[in-house]
Amino acid sequence: MAEQFNIDKAKTALVIIDLQKGIAGRDTKPYAANEVIANSSKLLAAFRKNGMKTFLVHVAAAPDTMLKALSDESWSRPANTPADWADFVPEIAPTGSDVVIDKKQWGAFYGTDLELRMRRSGVDTIVLCGIATDYGVESTARFAYEYGFQQIFAEDAMASMSEEQHNAAVKYVFKRMGRVRKTQEILDALQ
Repeated sequence: MAEQFNIDKAKTALVIIDLQKGIAGRDTKPYAANEVIANSSKLLAAFRKNGMKTFLVHVAAAPDTMLKALSDESWSRPANTPADWADFVPEIAPTGSDVVIDKKQWGAFYGTDLELRMRRSGVDTIVLCGIATDYGVESTARFAYEYGFQQIFAEDAMASMSEEQHNAAVKYVFKRMGRVRKTQEILDALQ
């Protein structure tokens, strides 16, 4: 078990990645999406209770605004995307205190005002969670690392399409960019 750590409530923000209906409905590993949502919701409630900054990020790209990178394996949204595909799951529904970030790519920083909003709010540390560990969460984490933010990764509040993908990001990337903790450890630090 990792040693106890402290969280400066005045300088720490929660960033929840892509807990939206079209993504959270997928089969995820090593944690089921409903488990990720439950743990993320606990973090969100604690941050709100403590008056801390909360950023809810979702993909709000349409076929005409998506990045069109040439790649060996491309991903595109299903042809018949439901109208509520980009809506946050009910457990993560924004309130007046949350900042909603619309993105058009994997990471939450590029092409958005997330960094500016954080800097103006005095945030220097972020707690990251969401789906998928090795796409949206990792891309956001890499930018945050390069921007100099301290990071705490809620390991059991994120998941990917396979356990192998999740574990690789956690073990080989996140542990070198910040502190990996369980949801309960983060909640305990917010007491």
